[in-house]
Amino acid sequence: MSLMLSLLFMTKKKKKTLEESVKLIQQGDRILLNELIESYKPFIAKTVSSVCKRYIYETDDEFSIGLLAFNEAIEKYSSERGSSLLSFSEVLIKRRVIDYIRKQTKNQHISLDFQTSSIEEESPGTVIVNELSLENYHKKADEQLRKDEIIQFQQLLKTFDLNFSDLVENSPKHADARKNAILIAKMIVDHPELKEILLEKKRLPIKQLEKMVDVSRKTIERNRKYIIAIALILSGDYVFLKDYIKGVLET
Repeated sequence: MSLMLSLLFMTKKKKKTLEESVKLIQQGDRILLNELIESYKPFIAKTVSSVCKRYIYETDDEFSIGLLAFNEAIEKYSSERGSSLLSFSEVLIKRRVIDYIRKQTKNQHISLDFQTSSIEEESPGTVIVNELSLENYHKKADEQLRKDEIIQFQQLLKTFDLNFSDLVENSPKHADARKNAILIAKMIVDHPELKEILLEKKRLPIKQLEKMVDVSRKTIERNRKYIIAIALILSGDYVFLKDYIKGVLET
């Protein structure tokens, strides 16, 4: 009986979580990297196929792009992002594949324009349809990426006991107040000690911020949830949400 328990303990001890495996890979374990990539090829193919709207084989160029993106996700992943490796890699794979398709379709469109101007086989109406189809594809691709990004951010907010309703209700009403809150969030991200307090202890370092900004404690506390959310966006790989912040600062 004791032997069976020992074997069971050894089996459990050997089994690593995905995040533990990633840490070892980031420390230089190339064998484990190859094993992880090999075991997650079906996940990569499924993710790429969802973008391409067709089944993707390992011999397809799009699969190679997905493979590189998954490897990139492993290299860049940090538990501080608040999301799992798979959620992070899914967003990154889709983004890289869409970028690849855009580049390919752009090159094909240039080639098509050259051919039609040379031999005039395609009518102007067909060219317009092609342009509209390409534009529509890009729009849908962006919408999907934006949706995936928001879902990932929602999961991170939950770890801070926050949701989008909180942000809507607690968003500063005046433009200047929003800008000040964003600048405070940026200060948190730029200072490792403040960032660590936020990400590790899941709270705003109000005491430290008081000494660094020309804003009252009461104002910081009133905008606490908004500042936390902005700091999390600035700390993560949120392309579309960062555009929102950029837009606020430019207004």
